[in-house]
Amino acid sequence: MKTAVVHEWLVTYAGSERVCEQMLQLFPQADLYSLVDFLAADLRFFIQDRPVTTSFLQKLPFARHHFRQYLPLMPLAIEQFDLSDYDLILSSNHAVAKGVITRADQLHISYVHTPMRYAWEMQQQYLKQGGLSSGVGAIAAQVILHYLRLWDLATANRVDHFVANSRFVARRIWKTYRRRADVIYPPVAVERFSPDQPRDDFYLLLSRFVPYKRVDLAVTAFSQLGLPLVVIGDGTEFERVKPLAGASVQLLGRQPDAVVVDHMQRCKAFVYPAEEDFGIAMVEAQAAGAPVIAYGRGGATETVIPGKTGLLFPEQSVESLVEAVRAFAAGACIAHPHELRHQAERFSAERFQQEFSRLIEQKYAKFRQAIA
Repeated sequence: MKTAVVHEWLVTYAGSERVCEQMLQLFPQADLYSLVDFLAADLRFFIQDRPVTTSFLQKLPFARHHFRQYLPLMPLAIEQFDLSDYDLILSSNHAVAKGVITRADQLHISYVHTPMRYAWEMQQQYLKQGGLSSGVGAIAAQVILHYLRLWDLATANRVDHFVANSRFVARRIWKTYRRRADVIYPPVAVERFSPDQPRDDFYLLLSRFVPYKRVDLAVTAFSQLGLPLVVIGDGTEFERVKPLAGASVQLLGRQPDAVVVDHMQRCKAFVYPAEEDFGIAMVEAQAAGAPVIAYGRGGATETVIPGKTGLLFPEQSVESLVEAVRAFAAGACIAHPHELRHQAERFSAERFQQEFSRLIEQKYAKFRQAIA
């Protein structure tokens, strides 16, 4: 099979990039396509330093730091890729990658991290956080999002098979596109962590500072409790959240990987207040021997076992998180490090490669038989 891998944008190494990395390892001869490629030299390892075919967005003014501002042009840009030479197209999608144009004799499998959340169920939250609740700017944003929804729905028909990164996302795919999806959990590098390190008396939150991550909720809760919380990460919400931090909360900003691993292996528990599609960080915490205190919706319900590897709080509120932390401190979850590690190993990279390669073999065999 001559194969193309389509990834939305190459600027960092996070959850969706780890899936792309595994696709490229499974298909080392595959060609890689991305709307933009601004990867730093020290991050190019995960694409194995291969060449990247980019779109016209790559050369637009200020694209290096503000490519997301070109969101209205992304559907057009993704459709310009010429994939006519390939038998198999694998798209890694959370925005527009699934919209590539293919022929009837080409198999397109799309691994979906989430349908475009800012165009669908989280539209109002994103508009509010962006200061676009009213006025001319709000109307323009709503028109753009309306157009994106129409395009997103129409291009679902360009995909032969959907793969979701969790049962939660599979339900969202059904709700949005009325398409079934196989579930293959994303790869987690559990081998990076050791569960046997001595635990210290602090809680940890590792997150980007963006609206839906609800870092403000955790910072407020631990400031009220007066319990030590270390927060690692940065983003657009950092300056808004900073004034909420009391004396017991440390905001460390972005940190090197070694610092992240060290804190994961030493923290008393890992806190996660977001409704996450999957939540790789929660699995990493368990791999490092840390119980998880998480909001009980989304991917957390598939990765955290209540009472055994962590606690889930029912409402995305300060009060609900405070109650969960108090319950944890009172002994509601006492997990053995090796039980936590065993749970995390269910989501290893090796398991992802086995499941994903098996799915592709099955789907491609049926596809070739159908068009023969």
